[in-house]
Amino acid sequence: MDNSIAIIFASMVSQILLLLASTLFQGAQGTIGVNYGTVANDLPPSPQVAHFLVESTIIDRIRLFDSNPEILQAFAHTGIEVTISVPNDQIPHLTKLSFAEQWVKTNVQAYTPATNIVRILVGNEVLSTANKLFIASLVPAMQTLHTALVAASLDPKIKVSTPHSLGILSTSSPPSTGKFRQGYDTHVFKPLFSFLRSTNAPFMVNPYPYFGYSDDTLDYALFRPNPGVLDENTKLTYTNMLDAQLDAVFSAMKLLGFEDLDIVIAETGWPSEANSAQVGVSPENAAEYNGNLMRHVNSGAGTPLMPNRTFETFIFALFNENLKPGPISERNFGLFRPDMTPVYDIGIMRPTGRSSVPMNPSPYESPGPAVSPIGPSPTSQPVDGKRWCLPKSGVDQDALQRNIDYVCGLGLDCGPIQEGGMCFDPNTVRAHAAYAMNMYYQVMGSYEYDCDFEHSGALTDVDPSYGRCKY
Repeated sequence: MDNSIAIIFASMVSQILLLLASTLFQGAQGTIGVNYGTVANDLPPSPQVAHFLVESTIIDRIRLFDSNPEILQAFAHTGIEVTISVPNDQIPHLTKLSFAEQWVKTNVQAYTPATNIVRILVGNEVLSTANKLFIASLVPAMQTLHTALVAASLDPKIKVSTPHSLGILSTSSPPSTGKFRQGYDTHVFKPLFSFLRSTNAPFMVNPYPYFGYSDDTLDYALFRPNPGVLDENTKLTYTNMLDAQLDAVFSAMKLLGFEDLDIVIAETGWPSEANSAQVGVSPENAAEYNGNLMRHVNSGAGTPLMPNRTFETFIFALFNENLKPGPISERNFGLFRPDMTPVYDIGIMRPTGRSSVPMNPSPYESPGPAVSPIGPSPTSQPVDGKRWCLPKSGVDQDALQRNIDYVCGLGLDCGPIQEGGMCFDPNTVRAHAAYAMNMYYQVMGSYEYDCDFEHSGALTDVDPSYGRCKY
């Protein structure tokens, strides 16, 4: 190859790799939200949840299905964006300005600006209730609520919207034929879209490939390689079901002249457990869907009809909820168990948190009492490249505390994990042990055996540093 051509080719490859890297980095830095449902009797206290999300995950936004005061108070000063909701049965009351003003005073002004409330959703999938009063009151309620926000000077920051299921479409396949149900198109969606456009608020939908797949379309639903589905009208090929669902909504919006509105995915997800007869449900498939979803919506690729776009997305759900009615799957959409351990890993844990999710757990590895690292074997060599030593999954706090005591007892500088230190928060034994164990590993020469700690330590190539805490 000619040198000049080789240089140009190398430059192009370099730029592509940089673009990919920046895209992946963007997708991993807090560009995903979760639905924080509470239909359960075994969930951790909301202050603990808020602390966990801030310190251990990259989740930077939550959606509530109400305006729970305990949760709103718990998320004060966290910076996490909070979307709150008005229950369906309050929609008719909200059409009265006095009620809307009081609702804003009680559920918004009482918590802002300490709690970062950015959106209020009026109802949830209101059209699917078939309740004529709720449906007729929906847009007037949104308008009145916005008026109350204007009076409180909160309208620039807090937007009003309402989420819908895909049942609002009368036609969705192929995507180019997407159309809203007759009657709703002119009486509900036109005034709704006019309101959203005038207030610079997004249209919110709940697309669930999980509810639309069959055995034959599982790969298509999970973003796996597949032959694709051709839309004969546009000659565009769809490689995943989510894009097809979003484009069907877009086509319906375009018919009414509102293709300029942003679309937010208010809910989507995949359960990790269901009835044994159901094909396609497992922790692995849930991880595959949600992991691929997160990468896709943040990639900037967009959809065939909406190219070069990202989509604000809320995964359903934060926790498994043991009191939800219906089939087993309804109680198993959570990313986390009630004890806040991940059901599966999709890359939303910060490095210190991710170390507790073994990628290849061995049934033969069980943590023993951690007093000191084992001695070197004659064949041990320093590991190549930069690595960090963190606690393994399943190690009890007593063992981790002994690791801290051992390392700090050697005279190494444990100041950063003392109160007031850069790494004191989160103030947990696991977080402090991670810092102490890694410090020992680095100081002793980064030999693999220096991270053993009687089988309680594991090496990672992901830098666990966060904020001002540097590992």
